[in-house]
Amino acid sequence: MNISSIIVQTLPKHLDEVVTSLKNCDVCDYHMHDELGRIIITIEGKGVQEELKKLKVIEAIPYVMSADMQMAYSEDELSSHMEVLENADLVPKVLNDKNIQSHEIVYNGDLKKKDLEGFARTFDKTGK
Repeated sequence: MNISSIIVQTLPKHLDEVVTSLKNCDVCDYHMHDELGRIIITIEGKGVQEELKKLKVIEAIPYVMSADMQMAYSEDELSSHMEVLENADLVPKVLNDKNIQSHEIVYNGDLKKKDLEGFARTFDKTGK
C-alpha cells in the first residue's frame, strides 16, 4: 500500500468550494488548509499508477491550481527496491561503459518533464 501527501493550491476566494470538493471526491483524505489557499490531503493506492489516477481526479477539480505530491511511502515497494539497490553496483554500469556516448545517457530525475504514467508502470513492475 502506498500513502502520499499532496499539497493542493487554490485561490483563497475558492478555498471553501475546493475543500468541499476534496472532502466529497472519494479519492483522498482531507487534513487541513490555511487562509492562503494551501490544502493538505493524502491519497492511498496499491501502487504508483493508482495514486497517479487519483491525483488526476484531484487536479480536475474546479479551481485547483496545482496538486503536487510532497511525500510518498510504500513499505512493500521500499523493501523490494532496497534489495535491488543493495545488490546493485555502486556506479551504474552505463557510466563505466567506454563505448557509450554521453548523449546516449538518459537522465530520469526530472518528474516535471517525465511521462509519469509510463514511469509508474515501470516502477510498479520492479516489485517482487
